[in-house]
Amino acid sequence: MHRILLLCLPFLVAADWPQHLGTNRDGHSSETGLLRSWPKDGPPLLWKRDAGTGWAGPAIAGDRLILFHRVDDKEVLECLHPATGKAIWKSSYATRYRDDFNFDDGPRSVPLIAGKQAFTLGADGDLRAWNLETGAAIWDRHVNKEYGVEKGFFGTATSPILAGGKLLINVGAKGAGIVAFDPATGKELWKASDDGVSYSSPVVGKLGDEELAIFFTRAGLLAVSPEKGEVKHRFPWRPRINASVNAATPIVSGGRVFISTSYSTGAVVLEVKGGKLEEVWSGDKSISSQYSTPVLIKDHLFGIDGRADQGQAVLRCVEWASGKVKWTEKAFGCAGLIAANGLLIACAENGDVVLIDPSTESYKELARARMLDLPVRALPALSGGKLFVRDGKKLVALGVGKQ
Repeated sequence: MHRILLLCLPFLVAADWPQHLGTNRDGHSSETGLLRSWPKDGPPLLWKRDAGTGWAGPAIAGDRLILFHRVDDKEVLECLHPATGKAIWKSSYATRYRDDFNFDDGPRSVPLIAGKQAFTLGADGDLRAWNLETGAAIWDRHVNKEYGVEKGFFGTATSPILAGGKLLINVGAKGAGIVAFDPATGKELWKASDDGVSYSSPVVGKLGDEELAIFFTRAGLLAVSPEKGEVKHRFPWRPRINASVNAATPIVSGGRVFISTSYSTGAVVLEVKGGKLEEVWSGDKSISSQYSTPVLIKDHLFGIDGRADQGQAVLRCVEWASGKVKWTEKAFGCAGLIAANGLLIACAENGDVVLIDPSTESYKELARARMLDLPVRALPALSGGKLFVRDGKKLVALGVGKQ
């Protein structure tokens, strides 16, 4: 399912977390030997470092951890050793981005590590490539300015993806909804669609008999061929109100694709029949994800349903085949989710880190500890028996594997 993506990341080991939602961008890790219980105060704190503002989660490949954050008026890229938190190099550039709602001035896009390069996309649309070994700048594009993209509610937050040897981004301009760049030079290779930019990040997966780059844009699902940018499928799916976002990442499995938003719209599962996308199930009664992306464990979705900004978010287990709700844990709050070693790890917006048995019969909490301070919106990462989580002031490494 993810053959194209993995071919673009040749130097990774199985337990790396090199991009948005992990190696396959599905929230799954191949980590083993994870603890099934924690001390009362939570998993051991292995190290911590000060961090600036931003909701960008870390990316890890080998002995490199990339922290993307903002310090004063600069967006900063720091390379740390994941075992110790010690700095290897640091690079930065000036930014003028300001959040209109005074939430956070970004950045919000998870870095992408591929081979000997790292790629970042800042809150103001600064797309940059860096030398992973030294931190030297390779190239940069100011995509919002170059393509005439409006600021939007919360700045740029989609994370880049490599597919078919090309760096793809939901830029969101007329005639340039999706743009492919040469990862070596930053040169535009192709552009497609008029779809506006969303806060969702794309994936690579198989629909019908084709391996495609799949986006959840402002307008809905858009599937394109990585080679030439041919639009193969589209499916309108967005809230009726303008004051809304599409933010959850699509999930592809068994030839079907899942997308979900909130605002009385909900989720839809689609599959290709007769060359066209058709609904398997849809609606607002199963799982309506405002920000957080669910994880698919075997044949069930585990994810956040409801609006986090209105205090309505719950954790829910839903059948993949039908959308039937199996159980709901009320007042759970929004959370970033990771599935690994038969466990579900949730990093909740209230600062709790929660260990869960992903049972389909009922909610089964194994451990919980307050490890972070508000606000918590950055996605967690798991690598080398360590859970990396951050809030608005610090990044911490927690020992969740057997030492």
